[in-house]
Amino acid sequence: MAEQAVKLRCQRIGCNATFTEDDNPEGSCSFHDSPIFHDGTKEWSCCKKRSHDFSLFLEIPGCKTGKHTTEKPVLNKPAATKTIRTPSPVVTLSASATSKESCPRCSQGFFCSDHGSQPKVQNPSPAAPSNSGADVKESPPPPKKIVDINQPQTCKNKGCGKVFKEIDNHESACSYHPGPAVFHDRVRGWKCCDIYVKEFDEFMTIPPCKKGWHNADPVP
Repeated sequence: MAEQAVKLRCQRIGCNATFTEDDNPEGSCSFHDSPIFHDGTKEWSCCKKRSHDFSLFLEIPGCKTGKHTTEKPVLNKPAATKTIRTPSPVVTLSASATSKESCPRCSQGFFCSDHGSQPKVQNPSPAAPSNSGADVKESPPPPKKIVDINQPQTCKNKGCGKVFKEIDNHESACSYHPGPAVFHDRVRGWKCCDIYVKEFDEFMTIPPCKKGWHNADPVP
């Protein structure tokens, strides 16, 4: 009996499909060239389509076609980079409060790494008493809706994107980033796990830091 063909994961940006060497015709892959990030806007350099929301940005269909490949795309890199962990900066309220009011990223509701760690000054809530063993909470199950439990759905949690069936869904089925994604100057990363890199392909490989339920509904 012939061995089952090994499925490979396509590494082109915007594809992420699986394929086999024997079933990889020309035109089976839809992908994008390198992304551009500027002032809270995400744009594909190839088709100029853009979005402020990172999840919607990744769902923009690829504008180029070709064959699937396991080779990662070569992006223009100004210098060799590595994953960096940045400590939360210490800020004072005297000057940073005014700059936050005039910051275009903060005024549009986007996370800004310059002001994201600024302490809140209005009626801080007292810390809730912690229960031993309950500091880390799993995400709650998604809202109940009428759906075929065997119907394939695509998880919309950031960093997941896997196809799942509701019958197989459970409290640790999904590995994802609760976010938010951070794009500031030339740095990309996730606020939830405090990991930042300089290149988009490195950003896409940052491992998810939380487990929970798969969710087919976009997170607002």
